[in-house]
Amino acid sequence: MDDRTRAVQARVYGKVQGVGYRIWARGEATGLGLLGWVRNERDGSVTAWLSGADAAISAMVERLWQGPAGSAVSRVDVEELESWTTPGDFRIVA
Repeated sequence: MDDRTRAVQARVYGKVQGVGYRIWARGEATGLGLLGWVRNERDGSVTAWLSGADAAISAMVERLWQGPAGSAVSRVDVEELESWTTPGDFRIVA
């Protein structure tokens, strides 16, 4: 079993604000055992910073494409992070 950990920053575009996307993302990430944060951006996108097991990160990136009911994701850009400091939980930030 591969227990490699990694961190990524994902930027999600489309109808992702005003539909509960951040609350949904926090629930999904917590369920997968991920650490990090999610926030709204001024351009209408949502950014998620994810840290955890490789398989959990991959699963979360797939889920970001789905989103909660009412969302319509048009694009997800994922950037691998070379170094990171892991937060102690998964939170919604301003």
